[in-house]
Amino acid sequence: MAKLLILNCDDFGQSAPANEAIMHLLEERRVSSATIMAPAQGFDQAADWCRRHPEAHIGLHLTFTSEYDAVRFGSLTGRSSLHDADGYMYKTVEAFERGSAKADVIAEMKAQFDAVARAGIAVTHADNHMGSLYGVATGRSYLPQVFWQCSRRGMPFRLFRHIDPAEAITANAPGVEATLAKAVALCDTLGVAVPDYLLSHPYEIEPGETYEAFKEMLIAKLFTLPEGVVETFIHPAVPDADLGARIPHWEKRVWEYRLMLDPDFTAAMKDAGVQLTDYRYVGEKLRRPRLRSGLRLAKLLF
Repeated sequence: MAKLLILNCDDFGQSAPANEAIMHLLEERRVSSATIMAPAQGFDQAADWCRRHPEAHIGLHLTFTSEYDAVRFGSLTGRSSLHDADGYMYKTVEAFERGSAKADVIAEMKAQFDAVARAGIAVTHADNHMGSLYGVATGRSYLPQVFWQCSRRGMPFRLFRHIDPAEAITANAPGVEATLAKAVALCDTLGVAVPDYLLSHPYEIEPGETYEAFKEMLIAKLFTLPEGVVETFIHPAVPDADLGARIPHWEKRVWEYRLMLDPDFTAAMKDAGVQLTDYRYVGEKLRRPRLRSGLRLAKLLF
C-alpha cells in the first residue's frame, strides 16, 4: 500500500502573515489543504482567496479558543459561556472546557459551518483549533456533537484510526486506546471518514533547535511513515516583525513555511515514496460500513 500524506495548514484566517504563507503554499501545491478559522480577524481575506481558487481543498478549523493577545477574537454567536471576562474566546482549552455550555458550543459549531457556506467555500473536511473539542484537559468532550455536524454534511474529520507507536504524545496517553476505539466507532457509525494516522511534532521551538535540525527531524519522519493515509498539520506564516515579537514561537511558523518550499523536503518526499493526498480521498476511500460499525460501537459501550 502506498504511503499517502495529507499536509494541512491550520489557522488559515488567523492573520495576514499566516494567510500570505498559506495562500502561497496552496497556489504552489506544496501542501494538500488548509483549514479556515471563521471567527478570526483574517477570515474575510482568506475567504476571498478561496472564492477565487475553488480548486483548493479547504476545511473548517472549528475555533473555540483565542490564545494570543496579539490576535484575539470572539465567537460568531456572542454566547456568554464561550467568552472570558474580556469578551474574547478563552485563551486555554481548560478554560473553554470548564466554562462552555453544550447548547452554546453546538450553536457556535453551526454558525461557523454556516459562515463558510455563506462565504461561498465548499469545505472538504473539518478539524479543531487547539483540540478544544477533544476533552483533553478535563475530560469534557464535544466530539459526539462535532461528529454529528460532520455526518450531516457528509464530510471527514481530523481524528486517527490507529495509534503510531512512534508518536509518543498519543501512544503514551493513559487510556488512549479504549477512548480512541469508541470515538472511531462512533465516526464510522455516523459515516464520518477519518485518516489512518496522525503525525505530530512540537509546536514550540525546543531548546537549542535550529531550522536545520527541525528540517532533519521532519524529513526523517517521512521515511518511517506507516502505510495508509497519514495527516500532519503545520502553522505556516511569513516573517512579520510585529507578530514575531508578540506571538511565542512565531519563528517556528516561518520555519514551517520555509520547509514546504525547501527542495530538500521535496526530494525527500520523492525518495521516501510519499505521495500527497487530501481529505476528498479520505471521504471517498476510507468510510466504513455503518451497520457493522454500529454493532462494534454497541459492544464497546455496553
